[in-house]
Amino acid sequence: MSDDVKTAHASNAYAYPLLIKQLLHTPFAQAQEQEIVYRGQLRMSYATLRERIARLANGLAQLGVEYGSTVAVMDWDSHRYLESYFAVPMMGAVLQTVNVRLSPAEIAYTINHAGAEVLFVHTDFIPVVESIKDQLETVRTFVWIDEPGSEAPAHAIAFSTEYEAMLAANSTSYDFPEFDENTRATTFYTTGTTGLPKGVYFTHRQLVLHTISLMAALAAPVSGQRFHRGDVYMPLTPMFHVHAWGMPYIATTLGVKQVYPGRYVPERLAKLIEDEGVTFSHCVGTILHMLLTCPEAKATDFSKWKVIIGGSALPQGLAVSAVARGIDVFAGYGMSETCPVLSLAQLPPGAEKLEADEQIRLRCKTGMPVPLVDLRVVDDEMADLAHDGKSTGEIVARAPWLTQGYLKNPEASEQLWAGGYLHTQDIASIDPTGNVQITDRLKDVIKSGGEWVSSLEIENLISQYEGVSEVAVIGIKDEKWGERPVALVVLKEGVAVTEEDIKQHVLSFSASGRISKYAVPQTVKFVEALARTSVGKVNKKALREQIA
Repeated sequence: MSDDVKTAHASNAYAYPLLIKQLLHTPFAQAQEQEIVYRGQLRMSYATLRERIARLANGLAQLGVEYGSTVAVMDWDSHRYLESYFAVPMMGAVLQTVNVRLSPAEIAYTINHAGAEVLFVHTDFIPVVESIKDQLETVRTFVWIDEPGSEAPAHAIAFSTEYEAMLAANSTSYDFPEFDENTRATTFYTTGTTGLPKGVYFTHRQLVLHTISLMAALAAPVSGQRFHRGDVYMPLTPMFHVHAWGMPYIATTLGVKQVYPGRYVPERLAKLIEDEGVTFSHCVGTILHMLLTCPEAKATDFSKWKVIIGGSALPQGLAVSAVARGIDVFAGYGMSETCPVLSLAQLPPGAEKLEADEQIRLRCKTGMPVPLVDLRVVDDEMADLAHDGKSTGEIVARAPWLTQGYLKNPEASEQLWAGGYLHTQDIASIDPTGNVQITDRLKDVIKSGGEWVSSLEIENLISQYEGVSEVAVIGIKDEKWGERPVALVVLKEGVAVTEEDIKQHVLSFSASGRISKYAVPQTVKFVEALARTSVGKVNKKALREQIA
């Protein structure tokens, strides 16, 4: 092959960089009248969204935002956040989505570490910013997000302008520039249980490819577990958390009706699902559990609702409860570092002929890698393990959208990418069909009697016991066995269950050979609630400290 063949192109051929602005061509051409709804109180069209994105960019430019600037946002899930998802990176600036559930000191650290120059602050977060404003080293401009009906508390923050006033004062057209598709678009901070939060970052190219691949994956099933143009989308994963799993970019690209709920209030969520005809959401299991047990949602029709559960494993007990209410529930897998989606647990063709229990089991698996993901399960020497559904090792991955490192942290970046694959620290197996099943986090796996015990497997079994609402299993040190599992159980209201009931339930699976005898919890403790991280995952480090 000659060089001419490899490089031949017309002198005026357009190379089409994969920039976030390219995602807007289709919806702005085909869905101008489609609705975007905020809390059931504000409605606007995609035509208005187009104008507001331009107004926001013009306003930011007046505040001195330019290519390479970082703009940080502290807001609930809203149309404003959606506008920032596009306007900020489309200017060539970087959007920092601030995790508002971190401690004030951690919030200050992340804003400083990201080098944010402009900070958008919703009224509800004024007290937090007031408490840390003197610690903010790089922020030179504060913009107030005024929520109609809310009253700002006393403060001494020197706001330059108010969000809606800024938009109203600016033009509805903006010439978004072109630049290298590998320009950083977003920054987000992980919420590990040890050390300071670590910054992950994603480029325009990565976000566009994640959008396209996830659209393809969600269009693939014969029926069910799908996302298409007829859906009504509402995020239940915070928009500050890894771009709400990238779904707002997909929803906007497809031009579907979008519903943004603001702060998560169970009765409001149930009402929005009913009133707005919401058909597609994603959340951690905690949120779904909250909705299923919320008194206000007992009469809500969930029969058209499709929900991806991520952040942690989908327990079979929760899946059974969801399916009983008509919810098309299935698991998704990824992490902050992976933008985030790596796999989805969609049912294969012909699954409708399977027994109900088998369908539930498949919905709760870690699932199949989505297109373009190279996912392996390896041993300590990075050698692939057999795809027999039994051999377990660490998940490592490559995909076009994985963070290339941790911001300003080269040592942790090298550890993350040791051997040329991103290390997830999740332990899993792959079965002959290619289905992945996580058995534990590397730091949560329990070694008892010389055997590895999966805390997730024990949790799954206990979750199916009548009367159990939630469960977490941790390992505690044991002189004889090395470690022994302890189960922390939250019971359903008004239910009487004993420690011996739970032990006998798990013991029955040991007797049948499904699990090792070492997996039977040594202790079962009944608690009112499980400790959680800022994004709703069970905090096993805190639980281990609590038990110790």
